[in-house]
Amino acid sequence: MSRSPDSPSRDPDVLLRRLAEERALRIAAEEARDRYRAQYEYLRKLTFGARSERVETAPDQGVLDLGDVASVKTVANDNDAGDANDAPSRRPRKPASRNIGRLPLHLPRVEVVIEPEECGTPGCARVRIGEEVTEALDVVPAILRVIRTIRPIYACAACTPGILQALAPERAVTGGMATNALLAYIVVARFSWHLPYYRQAGIFRGQGVALDPETLCRWAGRVAWWLRPLYEVILGHIRSQDIVYCDETRMPRIDPGRGKTKTCQMWLQSIDQRPWGGPAAPAVGYVFSDSRSAAAVARQLAGFSGTLQVDGYTAYKTLMRLRATAGRPIRLAFCLAHARRRFVDVYQTTGSEAALAVITKIRAIYAVEDRIRGRSPEERLAVRRTESAPLMEDLKSFVTEVMGQISRKSSLAQAISYLLGHWDGLCVFLEDGRVEVDNNAVEREVKPVALGRRNSLFAGSREGGETWAVLATLINTAKLNGVDPLPWLTDVLDAVVTGRVTINEIHRLTPWAWQAERRIELEKAA
Repeated sequence: MSRSPDSPSRDPDVLLRRLAEERALRIAAEEARDRYRAQYEYLRKLTFGARSERVETAPDQGVLDLGDVASVKTVANDNDAGDANDAPSRRPRKPASRNIGRLPLHLPRVEVVIEPEECGTPGCARVRIGEEVTEALDVVPAILRVIRTIRPIYACAACTPGILQALAPERAVTGGMATNALLAYIVVARFSWHLPYYRQAGIFRGQGVALDPETLCRWAGRVAWWLRPLYEVILGHIRSQDIVYCDETRMPRIDPGRGKTKTCQMWLQSIDQRPWGGPAAPAVGYVFSDSRSAAAVARQLAGFSGTLQVDGYTAYKTLMRLRATAGRPIRLAFCLAHARRRFVDVYQTTGSEAALAVITKIRAIYAVEDRIRGRSPEERLAVRRTESAPLMEDLKSFVTEVMGQISRKSSLAQAISYLLGHWDGLCVFLEDGRVEVDNNAVEREVKPVALGRRNSLFAGSREGGETWAVLATLINTAKLNGVDPLPWLTDVLDAVVTGRVTINEIHRLTPWAWQAERRIELEKAA
């Protein structure tokens, strides 16, 4: 009897093959479901969850038979990781920093004496036997005032010119109504306090002064024009060093005719040698660009040679290949914090014990870094070779073993692939005591741009983006050096505009040089 084509086959080989195909389809469907679930959880965390990367673990959770590792709380702040062998699940909290009755001595004191009422007793002869003094911090809001500059005109028959009058002082906005101090105040409020121009205009309006936000914007552009040489000096200072941190962040700008903004980029380059006691002053430079390509960063770093500490963005790898071809190689040091972040995302979305184990191993590396911060490069390198190198080898062996036991399409496998794919660059800190394990030094300087972008949404034009880059460089470099931006920028702008400091001496106005000169002047005055 013939069997219809649709009837099931009874051939064992066919049945086994069909069973294997169904099993493979089922496994692929489970992997896809897990992958989509991880993506959903990650996006949900980005939208609704906390931004912190702090990882909490249950005390009774096992981590691949790693003993008491599960009881350790893994800290997401990679610059402040504790000892990896600490047993308690919670680190002790730092004592609250309170300023009770110890206000800064440099602040002016206004004394208010409160006398008791007359007691009314006949023959009262009070004698002051003491006093009780308390101090409270007070504030006087910013006061707007008008500077009236009077230049008398003299006539003298004996003088050659006949008519005598002093020259008008130079101002950044020729013929405008703003003093250099007001311009500095507007710029600092915008790029240090992140107050958009329209909010500043509202503050001025509250004091009875009508200023258009567009006017404030043009004034800021004028300040950037005057101080662009100082901006170039700071960029040159950064790019002349052997180790430079580099990063980029989006910067939308208005693009007329398109009906929407164009996504441009704000590139960042910075140096910070304080972790190993280097001589160069810390600085950060911002560069506005329409492109995020390797060509853009290649133009910016054309004169740089040394180690570039970056994340895993492909433009930096392309730059390294281009420079190697041109015979001017650079070395890339990759960021361990970026690699760790991927495992944090995997653990928070899937609860993977292997991801938690990787996080804990990386935490031990950061514990070593925390202990040697501030030491000389030679000391740091010696400790790293003794302690960090075995930890890195153990980390690599662990993730390689885990990789052979999981699906290559899982989110954990992708995190491991990123780690292993950047391994050589992640190990550069084991060869040079000046190199850090991450590029957090430059990532911290992305925050001012993000805050300004959140409040102002976009740059008004390409010129506005370049103004943003110049002024953000000046303000944030001053803050990195512990210099109050307002008095510094006020003095710097006045010095440049009036010619008190010439273009050949512009280096004297960098925050670190300016601070050193002020310190010398104070010592002489004392």
